[in-house]
Amino acid sequence: MDGSLRILLVSCALVSMLVSSSAQTCGSYTFSNNNLYTSCTDLSELGSFIHWTRHTNGTLEIAYRQPDFSSTNWIAWAINLNSTGMVGAQSLVAYVNSSAPYAYTSPVSSYSTTLAPGSLSFSVPKIEAENSNGEMIIYATLELSSSLTTVNQVWQEGPLSGGTPGTHSTTGEHVQSMGTLDLLSGQTSTGGSATSSRVRRRNIHGVLNVVSWGTLMPLGAMIARYMKVFQAADPAWFYLHVACQSSGYIVGVAGWATGIKLGSDSSTVQYDTHRNVGITLFCLGTLQLFALLLRPNKDHKYRLYWNIYHHAIGYCIIILSIFNIFEGFDILDPEEKWKRAYIGILIFLGFFAIMLEAATWYIVIKRKRESSEKYPQNGNGVNGVNGHGARTVV
Repeated sequence: MDGSLRILLVSCALVSMLVSSSAQTCGSYTFSNNNLYTSCTDLSELGSFIHWTRHTNGTLEIAYRQPDFSSTNWIAWAINLNSTGMVGAQSLVAYVNSSAPYAYTSPVSSYSTTLAPGSLSFSVPKIEAENSNGEMIIYATLELSSSLTTVNQVWQEGPLSGGTPGTHSTTGEHVQSMGTLDLLSGQTSTGGSATSSRVRRRNIHGVLNVVSWGTLMPLGAMIARYMKVFQAADPAWFYLHVACQSSGYIVGVAGWATGIKLGSDSSTVQYDTHRNVGITLFCLGTLQLFALLLRPNKDHKYRLYWNIYHHAIGYCIIILSIFNIFEGFDILDPEEKWKRAYIGILIFLGFFAIMLEAATWYIVIKRKRESSEKYPQNGNGVNGVNGHGARTVV
């Protein structure tokens, strides 16, 4: 009986401790500097907490807490005034620098950001960090508009690389740590599903463009350049070339359209180079499509000029496509294996292009040699006979 009572008392004590601990995670938390905040909330991802006091003039005092903090990591909390998500966010960053906590501001303009120090779109007269008992806290004062009562917030953590913030994980909680924060009521909503949707659309955009502009287009050009040398492949090479390039164009337009949609969903302007090159590729690809419809016959006097135009635009599309795909890799910042996979595809295509280039040159030179041996030329015509069929004079 005593043993059962002892177990019951221990169980009650554990429950009491758990309840007490849970209550202290936010509202009952005591800051070492005795700061007091009127509101707080437990953030849904990464085990973080945000405390704040909003003044009537719009000034916002915040304390962002990250328990279980590692000195090899960095943390960040940000608000996005123009959109949702990471791009366009005005962030507060902190990490341990030379054994001391270091906090600063950093505007985020792309997914490949290194969180370099910089000024935000609003004034931050105060920002500092505290690292104690395995917890990192960012204290800051933000001077916002007095009409701003709800903000889009983003929070994140990642590893340090060479003493500065490195790339954070792009899976699980790390792609769901965003949402809205009502500064008046304290209510929050998460944007995990919306974030996952955007990530999925960006991935679809990348895959479509790699398959179309980055793979089918170069493959179609190789078919046209190397297969037509073989007489047995005529006219099959032409139809394969058209099928490959047309498929690449159709899939590429789908990838281009998803990119336009992704850009229109954001109210901030970003990725100018990637976007402009993508628009250029769409225009050049459309010109190639019309060029196919306007292709003159082989013996037409303008066929030479058409060939020059067709080849120049085609090679320009291939070069710009590969360049823009790597621009996309820098933006999406996927796992390294995806970039390596595409580099492997390029190496594979390049290797076969070199082999086929050598083989076709060998075939062409061999045919010319055989033709010259069968029909040798001299100043008097063919086989010692002049152009009028008269015998040569000895």
